Order: sequence, then C-alpha cells, then structure tokens
Amino acid sequence: MKKLPDILEWTSKAEQDYQTAITMARKRKKPVPDIVGFHSQQCIEKYLKAFLVPKKLDFPKTHDLIELLEIAIAKDPLIEVYRKDLRILNPFSVQFRYPGESATLKESETALKTMKKVRKFFRERLGLSSY
Repeated sequence: MKKLPDILEWTSKAEQDYQTAITMARKRKKPVPDIVGFHSQQCIEKYLKAFLVPKKLDFPKTHDLIELLEIAIAKDPLIEVYRKDLRILNPFSVQFRYPGESATLKESETALKTMKKVRKFFRERLGLSSY
C-alpha cells in the first residue's frame, strides 16, 4: 500500500503517544497512570484514523474509539474483534483527564497492554514494521 501523507502524519503522531505511554509507564517512584492511559488511548485513536484515511472514510473530530470503530467496520468487518479492547481504552480520552476520577495502576497497565496489542494490528494493516 502506498503511504499517503495523511497516513504518515497520523502514524507519526500515534508513535509519539506510544513512546510517551511507554516512557511514563516506567516511572516507579511517582507513577502517572492517568497519563499512561491517556497516551495509550491517543495512540490507538490516531492509528484508527490513519486506518480510515486510505479507505476514504470520513470521520468526525472525536475521541470516541467506538464511534471510529463503527465507521471502520463498514470497510473492514474483521476489525470488530477489537471492540472490547477499544472499550478498555475509551475512558482514558476524557474520563481520567480531569479531577473527580483517576486511573489505577492496574487500569493503566491494562491500557498499555491493550495499546500494544491493537497497535500491532494497525501497523500490520497499514504495511508498517511491527517494532
């Protein structure tokens, strides 16, 4: 697949979120589970949007991974298998960003693991290395 500029821009930004989530997850003295979860969610949001670009599917400005999944299913029904994973990540877009709720270390570890799994799928589908 030819890499369109939009795909490369989305994936570049997704990789910045990936690296941030990985780096922040290594903090042991002062863990930041909200930040780890947020960047895990952002990574997959951007990969989902990169996935939609070559399929010529318009998508709204949204952080809702399930809304984006519904759009993607129209062209690739197999992506449905990731619904549960996207539901795990979805709350990290807004829910834990403001006072009132905080993610636990366990939740952030689950988000990180989920991000790695879903990221691998999208990188393969986009013809990118799976490093």
